[in-house]
Amino acid sequence: MLGRSGLSLTRGLLRRNNPLGFCSCYSKAKMSTVSKARRLEGVDKNIWVEFVKLAATYKTVNLGQGFPNFPPPDFVREAFVKTVSEKDTLMYQYTQAFGHPPLVTILAKFFGKLLGRELNPLDNVLVTVGAYEALFLCFQALVDDGDEVIIIEPYFDCYEPMTKMASGTPVFIPLRPKAAEDRKLMSSGDWQLDPEELEAKFTKRTKAIVLNSPNNPLGKVFSRKELELIARLCVKHNVLCFSDEVYEWLVYDGNEHVRIASLPGMWERTLTIGSAGKTFSATGLKVGWTLGPNELLTHLRTVHQNSVYHCATAAQEAVARAFQTEFERMGKPESYLVQLPKELQQKRDRLVNCLSAVGMKPVVPEGTYFLMVDLSDFKAPVPDLKDSEEPYDFRFVKWMIKNKGLAAIPVSAFYSPPQKKNFDHFIRFCFAKEDATLDAAAAILQQWSLVKPGQ
Repeated sequence: MLGRSGLSLTRGLLRRNNPLGFCSCYSKAKMSTVSKARRLEGVDKNIWVEFVKLAATYKTVNLGQGFPNFPPPDFVREAFVKTVSEKDTLMYQYTQAFGHPPLVTILAKFFGKLLGRELNPLDNVLVTVGAYEALFLCFQALVDDGDEVIIIEPYFDCYEPMTKMASGTPVFIPLRPKAAEDRKLMSSGDWQLDPEELEAKFTKRTKAIVLNSPNNPLGKVFSRKELELIARLCVKHNVLCFSDEVYEWLVYDGNEHVRIASLPGMWERTLTIGSAGKTFSATGLKVGWTLGPNELLTHLRTVHQNSVYHCATAAQEAVARAFQTEFERMGKPESYLVQLPKELQQKRDRLVNCLSAVGMKPVVPEGTYFLMVDLSDFKAPVPDLKDSEEPYDFRFVKWMIKNKGLAAIPVSAFYSPPQKKNFDHFIRFCFAKEDATLDAAAAILQQWSLVKPGQ
């Protein structure tokens, strides 16, 4: 062992050879290449990262990303301001891990009334960081290696990678469009599942089916008859249902949003996912929830407590106050949840008329913020890039952003690889925007329609 004199001599020699005071051999050492976890294979690309960046790079009228650019209702903003302005300093501290007590209490009360059953705030409600985390918890907690998950196309793009990251196998089934009868425009209701094709997707390996009603990007609101078919198959094959209902309040033309958990035999096998951001037009709140039986939620809590653990207390308190206000107004004309779909239906109709006038074919949505547009008869001078593997709708939207200043989202991103080419002539617009934004989009489209083909 070196004595103190030996250590001093060594340090002195090191300083002479390296004025920075450390051995030069360490400075040449490089970290070996780190391999990513296998569960990330094939899920590293994200359409939102790419197209949000593109829309921000160019000066665009953004009808792409799905968020309102109008303010949330006054009572929601006032609830948030009061929450962070009051002297209760606990609003700046941790609350209960599985949900702020006032929020889980009002959610149980509110949705218990809608579902026609008594919900226990501690057993049947889990608060999450937006609906995105709620979905992630479902897959991580309940999907295992070799399990199959049925996904209805078109689907919100995260369902597929979340299935794969849980080591599950996605099994796709498309909604098939049928020719509209006695109407010039197709409706999202014209896109339907083939009952025999759906039943064939259920096997002994099927663990869950993902239901998104109203559907993003199509805007389809599944009818009670369609949901009863899905429910019957879930019960028959003992399959779970992850029901993504974040657009539950955005339903138009007198259509009904049916909660599949309310159907016979479905409560005990359904996890219902909701979003305060979509409910109150305040997506930045990032407060979501999952409703379901304690036997299923206990597994989601395990993942939650070992990852996110806790959601922002002030945001939860504000959402709790907002829901209390809406509970007192439930079903009444002054309810925001009654007023909002009426306002959005007008915006939808406005954009539908504009798109139709310039030669595009919108699919009229029964719900959500979104509508899909068929470009088949709309000729545009989009360069046919050699060696490009990108679907046509990707190239069209990128060209439109750069050359016309109008942003949308390519619909093939919401399809599995085998189906992408069948739906690469559709793009998605978001109409949950201020009138000024929709006017600006209309001006671009009208000017575009006057330009001769090839210009």
